[in-house]
Amino acid sequence: MSKVLSGLKPAALWKNFEAMCAIPRPSKNEEKIQAFAKKFGEDLNLETMVDEVGNVIIKKASTSGMEDRLTVVLQAHLDMVPQKNSDIDHDFDKDPIQTYIEDGWVKAKGTTLGADNGIGAAAAMAVLESKDIPHGPIEVLLTTDEETGMTGANGLTPGLLDGDVLINLDSEDEGELYIGCAGGVNTNVVFDFQKDKVPTDSTAFKINVTGLRGGHSGLDINYGRGNACKIINKLMLDADKFGLRLSEIDAGSLRNAIPREAFAIVVIPNSNISGFENHVKQFANSEKESFKETDSGLDINIEKTAMPDFLIDTKTQKNLFKAIDKCPNGVIAMNKNMPNVVETSTNLAVVKSGDGKIEVASLQRSAVDNDRDKVAKDFYDVFRNAGAKPEFLGEYPGWKPNVESVILSEMKEIYNRKFGKVPDVKIIHAGLECGILGAVYTNWDMISFGPTIRNPHSPDEMVNIETVEKFWEFLIETLKHIPKK
Repeated sequence: MSKVLSGLKPAALWKNFEAMCAIPRPSKNEEKIQAFAKKFGEDLNLETMVDEVGNVIIKKASTSGMEDRLTVVLQAHLDMVPQKNSDIDHDFDKDPIQTYIEDGWVKAKGTTLGADNGIGAAAAMAVLESKDIPHGPIEVLLTTDEETGMTGANGLTPGLLDGDVLINLDSEDEGELYIGCAGGVNTNVVFDFQKDKVPTDSTAFKINVTGLRGGHSGLDINYGRGNACKIINKLMLDADKFGLRLSEIDAGSLRNAIPREAFAIVVIPNSNISGFENHVKQFANSEKESFKETDSGLDINIEKTAMPDFLIDTKTQKNLFKAIDKCPNGVIAMNKNMPNVVETSTNLAVVKSGDGKIEVASLQRSAVDNDRDKVAKDFYDVFRNAGAKPEFLGEYPGWKPNVESVILSEMKEIYNRKFGKVPDVKIIHAGLECGILGAVYTNWDMISFGPTIRNPHSPDEMVNIETVEKFWEFLIETLKHIPKK
């Protein structure tokens, strides 16, 4: 793999990140990146272990004269979200990420970059291999499967770590310190369907909805971007008057990403083809106008295709279309005390058919657990009333802010001294692992920060080079000034 990033600073961080880009690490397929991290620690002759759920823990003693400092846990996750454009040939289980530099940003060619959270992990590893950074005792915790189930955080057991301060390296706006995050729950749905015969006097079409920006279902939910699941459903629901019958649907891909693309195979009676084609053109123009500010690349088109083997029965089709139309999606409530912060949201993430079932996946988030549960129940009830089988999975708590945090006070002063401004202190509408980890290690004083990353969980993901250097400098300065025990 070419060393595209070799000239960037800090050199050690970018070296580690580029090495990670060469290793496939989608959620649920992390054996290679776990082995890489384990070998990294062992090659440095540091105490290294992999726990029962796949978390990699590496410990480094303090440098001379810093033995009396609190032990710091530097935490990041190893997995990345596997998203690609439909015209890109890329296997996330085998192929390396192809990086390039453009206008001060590091990007990937048609796929997610993995800066979320590869930059944080690369920074922690750079600290481990450093020989000239003063620091107290360091423990690096690299968790597994953060993006799809927070398996590593949920499986971490007491007694493995001795830390006093947790510094989470998974935030995405330089100059901001995060002291709280939203909790979340997955609400998944299954429709069982019967297979109907395909009428002979009909034509099959493939519906394509592409070009949406998508993004992180927490961080980007307030931008009003189009949801491909909602858009394709609206098109098909409105086309009922043309006798549209659904054979298969493949919309969205991950519960924590705003769906960018959706595809469906439908059948239209031959007598209604002209009306259907005109309807699609009018619908496409209307949706493009609606999303011209947020999703200028939106494309909606149809193409004739081979006749399918079966159709989804009419009752299930009707119930599916109506439930998707009615289910809540997007921002539900903003924080009353912080008007620019989303408090509660829901993301209709995936609608896929196969093997006699239609599966629907969604993720509800809120800083208030009761509000998270309420919107999840609203979503649940819509689909239950439509005859589907919904269930709640993967619930995780929010991270309650501690405004009296010692590390928060220290890091605000450090940032102000170094960069001439006080960093913003915020709560993030995303599922950081801090809430789960802090429930296991209740003594931890926790904070989160990172460089500027845009469009995570989408092929437009990019990380700003200048802010990575500032992020690194801030991390090093913080380690130099960790409070004494």
